[in-house]
Amino acid sequence: MLQHLITQDEDLRMVPTDRNHLAVAVDGLREDLRALSAGTDLSQARVLARWVGIGLVTLGDPHEARVFLRQALDLATASGNIRAVIATELNLGDAYRYADEAEAADVLYRRALDTARSRHPELVDFALQHFGKHLLEQGDLVSAHAHLREALRLRIAKGDAGLIESTHAALGRVELLIGRAAAGTFFPAAGGAEAAQWSRRWTAWLQSRTTARIPARWAGAFPAMRDTVRSLTAHERVHPRHLRDQSFPVELLAAMEQEAEKALAADGYLHNGKWNAAVGDAANRFAGQVDLAAVVARSTGLEVEQPHNGVYIAYLEEGHFLDFHVDEFGFGEANLILCLRHERLPSAHAVSTTVFIGADGYRECDLAPGDCVVFDGAVTPHGRTPLSAGESVILISFGFRARGRVALPATHLPVAPH
Repeated sequence: MLQHLITQDEDLRMVPTDRNHLAVAVDGLREDLRALSAGTDLSQARVLARWVGIGLVTLGDPHEARVFLRQALDLATASGNIRAVIATELNLGDAYRYADEAEAADVLYRRALDTARSRHPELVDFALQHFGKHLLEQGDLVSAHAHLREALRLRIAKGDAGLIESTHAALGRVELLIGRAAAGTFFPAAGGAEAAQWSRRWTAWLQSRTTARIPARWAGAFPAMRDTVRSLTAHERVHPRHLRDQSFPVELLAAMEQEAEKALAADGYLHNGKWNAAVGDAANRFAGQVDLAAVVARSTGLEVEQPHNGVYIAYLEEGHFLDFHVDEFGFGEANLILCLRHERLPSAHAVSTTVFIGADGYRECDLAPGDCVVFDGAVTPHGRTPLSAGESVILISFGFRARGRVALPATHLPVAPH
């Protein structure tokens, strides 16, 4: 009913896409609920009360939301609709969590999860997702990670890209905090939502003007974009560089390729239009034995720490492409993409390339296995052109923090045009 008016902020909490529209919609549902006659099917009243509660939580009124969610829960219980009981308990748990009443939220989440496991297995991933975010907010990162990994496995089996993306966002948050805790470094969350919004607005503007899917449009589209793109890329800390002949140990590259293939097949998830998978021991061994920070420094002049994160990326089907975008700031001040596999047919007239938009136009990098490219993903528009028939690409992407520097805040960068 209200899904199109609700999104998530940087803290993974529900917020309105348009506050005024959501408030009007919630008021409309309340009127509909009041107007129901005594003989009306109770299931309709339950649905209306539940969505009024969800809307009020999103609007920042979790206390009033609980009145409606309790009503919905009572109706679900009275009708014997266990599926609705589970869903409403999760929403009521959110209302308590948003009101900083963690103990009450914990009881509801645990009860919903237990009931889902025994009565409605198809809802287990939803219960794990809500409970995992609660554990994250309580600082129990290990348990949060375990719950969200299980949710991701179940959602990959379902094949719902939207659900997979939602769980990946929560997992990414947990893994970022785990990494910071392990490194003994902590960064303020203030400004995170603003930075994410800045990245989304620039990405939306880029994709409204051009596309990596149709290179034939580039020449005609670029002159009108030139000055705007220059205002953005003027802040690059690393200009895109295609690096060949790095002499990386062949056995380490082969081990990562095998690890990536297995991880993608077992736990791959869609993120920003591409297949991703978590890195494992092979990638960690590679990063431990190869001085990637020195590779970045030699090629760019930017002194960076060893990579603080990494992810496998794959493009596996004909026509698969990645449209132009800019990354969020959390991945690092420098990015290095290393090609592990690039299979293509000898007869192919075109191959898929990593492509960047710079102040002077488009730059394509045809990465062969062992090649890499370094760039600043936060302010350099980038994407991938479509795969031809018989083509597949597997990459690993590393993120680096600049040594001794504070990350560039979005507030110091140009605002995306309308």
